[in-house]
Amino acid sequence: MANPNDIEGEPGQSAVRKRYASATDVARIAGVSQSAVSRAFSEGGSVSPKTRQRVIDAAKQLGYQPNLIPRIMLKHRSSLIAVVIGGMHNPFYAGIVEIFSREIQKKGSTVLLFSVDQGEYIDDVIPLVLGYRVDAIVSALSIVSQAAAESCAKMNVPVVLFNGKVRNDWVASVCSDNVAGGRDVASLFIRKGARRFAYIAGKRGNMASDDRLAGYLGGLAAEGISDVSIVYGDFRFEKSFEATCELMRQDSWPDAIFCANDLMAIGAMDAIRSRSGRRIPEDVMVAGFDDIPAAAWPSHSLTTVRQNGPQMVSEALNIMDRIIEGKSAVGGLLRLISADLQERRSTARPPR
Repeated sequence: MANPNDIEGEPGQSAVRKRYASATDVARIAGVSQSAVSRAFSEGGSVSPKTRQRVIDAAKQLGYQPNLIPRIMLKHRSSLIAVVIGGMHNPFYAGIVEIFSREIQKKGSTVLLFSVDQGEYIDDVIPLVLGYRVDAIVSALSIVSQAAAESCAKMNVPVVLFNGKVRNDWVASVCSDNVAGGRDVASLFIRKGARRFAYIAGKRGNMASDDRLAGYLGGLAAEGISDVSIVYGDFRFEKSFEATCELMRQDSWPDAIFCANDLMAIGAMDAIRSRSGRRIPEDVMVAGFDDIPAAAWPSHSLTTVRQNGPQMVSEALNIMDRIIEGKSAVGGLLRLISADLQERRSTARPPR
């Protein structure tokens, strides 16, 4: 018997296997009309249980999946949410993607993941994303150009940024309170008797890194401290290791280092222990930001500022739902989520 997924070739030629089974193939095997196949796969479709079962059995035999494109064209909704992310090396954002995917699937939608290898902006990938007729875009990167925002506006696609403060009529943001987190770290260092301060930033111009630095500098300035060494670690372990070695070459070695994320803080701790012989926290205190799982490992026991990932995802979904359902315009919405200081051994120095 011929395989229903094969089509006949010319005489003397072998049959060519089709890539996908069609609704017509299912209808032929099930002995029903093509419209009955469509109704069987449509929620609330008018079809008898017996016919529906025949269609499902035929679909399983053929490996058939309904084509979503006609449904998208009819309803103007794809139930696809684009997640655009860079820096998947950071466990915090990897965790965010996992939480977001799980919650989106609970709502009956599907996540499309797009990765941006370089830079801080999603402009270049926007045309590709919009080609999938997504209902919304979420990104831990920034939209920098008006043209990119207008492209989303023309397609009525809302954009929600994580820890990005670029906002306009088409872009909303969900941010941790990065400034307050930096200020809390400064207060902790001062309370523990630190005298020489440093900051290992992420990328130049990164908004989250800049806000954490602003809070840190503000907290120190309130105590009359303005001398802070600043180096860049690109949010990566290896770069932070190198940046910490650079700090060690300075005449005035810091005794308190705040890092813009936990990966860099762990890199700083490894550099201190392996290259300087100094002790943590007795000689140098280190703090990070994010509270990734590794921060709590006994070998690190890193003091850090915890970002509330689940709440950030929940707020992003609420914003998207309101916009998609037409209950709210994006209108430059900003949701600020509190971030809590988690004290661990890396700053457990008795107050001086």
